[in-house]
This record gives sequence, C-alpha cells and structure tokens, in this order.
Amino acid sequence: MRVLTTAVAAFAAAALGGCATTAPPPGTAVQNTPVQSAPIQSAPIQSGRTKSLPKGLDSGRNDAAYASTYQPLPSRPTALVDATIFTGTGERIERGVVLIRDGRIEAVGAAIVPPASYDLVDAHGKYVTPGLIDAHSHLGVYPSPSAPAHSDGNELTDPNTAGVWAEHSVWPQDPGFNLARAGGVTTLLVLPGSGNLIGGRSVTLRNIPARTVQDMKFPGAPYGLKMACGENPKRVYGNRNRAPSTRMGNVAGYRTAWINAADYGRRWDDYRAKVDRGDKADPPKRDLQLETLVGVLNGEILVENHCYRADEMVQMIGIAREFGYRITAFHHALEAYKIADILAKEDICVATWANWWGSKLEAWDAVEANAPMIHAAGGCAIIKSDDPDVIQRLNQEAAEALAAGRAAGYEITEGEAMKWITLNPAKAIGLDKETGSLEVGKRADVVLWDKNPFSIYAKAERVYLDGAVAYDRHDRRYQPKSDFELGQGAGR
Repeated sequence: MRVLTTAVAAFAAAALGGCATTAPPPGTAVQNTPVQSAPIQSAPIQSGRTKSLPKGLDSGRNDAAYASTYQPLPSRPTALVDATIFTGTGERIERGVVLIRDGRIEAVGAAIVPPASYDLVDAHGKYVTPGLIDAHSHLGVYPSPSAPAHSDGNELTDPNTAGVWAEHSVWPQDPGFNLARAGGVTTLLVLPGSGNLIGGRSVTLRNIPARTVQDMKFPGAPYGLKMACGENPKRVYGNRNRAPSTRMGNVAGYRTAWINAADYGRRWDDYRAKVDRGDKADPPKRDLQLETLVGVLNGEILVENHCYRADEMVQMIGIAREFGYRITAFHHALEAYKIADILAKEDICVATWANWWGSKLEAWDAVEANAPMIHAAGGCAIIKSDDPDVIQRLNQEAAEALAAGRAAGYEITEGEAMKWITLNPAKAIGLDKETGSLEVGKRADVVLWDKNPFSIYAKAERVYLDGAVAYDRHDRRYQPKSDFELGQGAGR
C-alpha cells in the first residue's frame, strides 16, 4: 500500500484497556474522535405512568444494567483515493474516493478532491467496500480453543430458554474475533445455539479488541431472539423422553410459549392500568423467559429463526401470523429457493451459505445458487458464517454463490452481490441505518482490499471501524492478539 501521508491513528491504551489485545508502542500519537451514539436499549414492555417498583422487579423498567460501554478507537480524517469502490448499495465506482471524518462517511464518489489536511491513502489498483457483517456467528460463546469448558452457546435444559442472553456467555478474548477482523468483519450478530425451540437473546457486537462484552456491544442495536425448528430441538429432547420429539411437538411448543407470553403481557398491562387509575394492585412476578417473548410481541426484539426446510419456514410464518409478530430472518434456510417468492413478499431475509449441506437430512436438498435465487426473486439474501473459519472469508463464500448464480443463468453484478455481506445483514440485525454501506452519515466501517474481494486471492489490507484503523496487514501495531495467545510463539 502506498501511503501519501502516513496515518497516525492508533489503538488508544485507554480504549483497549491493556486486556484482550496488544497496545501500540509508547509515544504513538492518537487523536480521539468519538462517534456520537444513542445508548443501548434493552426491550422493556411498554407502560404508562406507573408506581415505581423495587429495582429489578419491574419488567418495564430499563436501568441499563447491561448497557453498551463501547467507545470508538481513535480516528483521523482520512481519504482513500483512486479505488474501485463497492458501496454496498449495488453501486460500483471506478477511481473513486471515500472521505472519512469524525468516524462517519463524509463523501463517496469519483470526482472528489480530498482536503489537504486529510491522511491520504493511495488505493490505486485496490478495492474499497463497507465493513463486512456476519449475521450469524457464535464467536465468544463457542470460542477457541474449543473445549467443554468453553461450550456456552446452548442452554440445553429446557426447550424454551428465552430468558438466557448470549452476551452473558461471550468471552471477549476469543482469538476468533481478531481473525474475523483480518477478514474484514466489523460487526457480527452472536446467537445462542439451535438445540432449543427458543434459544434466547442474541447480541450485536462491534469487532474491536475489548475487555468486556459491554465494551463490544453495538450502541442502540436491537436484541434478537434465536428460534430453531426441525431436527435439532426434537433430537435433543426426544432422545431424553421429553417433548418435543416430533415436528408437531415443536410447533405445539412454540404456540404454547406465545400463548403464555401474550397472557404475561396482558397481566402487566392490567396491573399498570390499575395503578394509573389509582387502584391498589399487586404486580405480576417478573419472568425472564416471558419478558423476552413479550419484547418480540411488542416489536422490540427481532426474530432470527434457524430453519432448513421450505415447508417448515411456511409453518413458522403461520405461527407468526397467529400471534402477531414478524420473522426478521430465516437462518441456514437451504430450501429457501423453493419459496423465494413467499419470503420476498413477507420481507423475510435469508441468511445462508453457498456450499454447506448434507450434515443431516433436512440439509440435503441444497443448491449453491440459493442466495442468488432469493436475490432474483426480489428478496433479501445474506451470506453468513455460523463458523469460526467461514467468518474469515465471507467474501469468498459470496463469490462462490455469485458464480453459482451466474452459472444458473442469473445476471447479478458484483455490486449487487456485495450487499449479501454488507447491507442485507445490516438490515437483518436492524442496523441498516447505521452501517452496511458507504453512504454519507453512516459509520465509517470500511475495508481496503488488495484485489477484487470476489477473488479467492483477495486479502483485506486495512480495516476501519468508525473511521479508526482496527487492522492493518502491514503494520503489527494493528494486529492485536488475545491475552490468551500472548507468549505463544515467543522468540519467533
């Protein structure tokens, strides 16, 4: 990379806290330009004027106990010039310029003259994209090294564990976060596993080195609810002589859960109505499981639904209609191509792979062109990982899907395919207004590639989060290591 004016943005010791990463050398100049963000919101049940209950007992009270403490890394005004730019909106710009200021995208285009005060990065012959977004990850809850002591993604104690939160299992020192950043991933949705009908809440993370999961939580991101249909829950519980043991048992389990949640919400509404009238009333006992489900019914928590078979996806849509919530995305969804028109009409995203199939019967009837077929039907196609290795090469997985789609006769541009790993996953996690594309005002999550990112030979040279250099392939100061890795390979 030819740098016309050397960038001096570096990791700040205060931001990184000396834990879970290596710090820059002493005396490295930094300039802190924080991004203004709304505080994280949990999913309170809506209420009117109510008498205050003791702390922790009111399901509608948000004391931000697990609020985001994310702080952007130090950044400087930067211009990436003379690049081929995939904006994430479908557009491709030749010999373009991206201006970054105060952690946001200031301008994108082909006829922009950078201000003289900006750090200029000569990107001639290189490619610039938005930061990649993984809409389905288990980093931190199934961290490396893989061991029973680290297996914290599936709470296999009940078919409905809606009360658990993935963030309470995330280990921020998982070396996988650093490897994913080197692959261009700037934001990821970490989900519980798929062993239960309802597995619990997901958490959206900014991919920075951090001491705590709160330091990684994306400010203002909505929570998601992980649900799973098909073989997984019936296999886990059927083998223990417990329900569910069939697909019809699965569906009965979902419906029972939503009935109980609706009743729980009604009881809280009745309590608050009485208090507002000045009547004496005893509040319902707070229930973490039902509280999360009511958040879904109120539209505050997104539904991320593991489901492979086309017929089961349609069943899940029916359940959503019965209880008045909507499904944000089906995950894995290898048979989504069979109902692409239905999913497009329902505005349900499909987070899938190009080449992962055959692990079980419900994953058998797959095609590599699944994502392109969803795209061609006008739907929201996403390439995701569900894997600590695939998350390092989401661009290659998208390229494989694109090639399969073109071989099947679908005329899809690289600019459109870029949406599968940027803007579409941002939509599926409720953050497409903040990130996922190089548009003015959005977070400056940017990747500089040495080659076309749809090439198997492409590597991310530099990764920016909120306009700050978070990874640089050619500068070891920006190649952080987990504390867990420190000391390994010493002397080499």
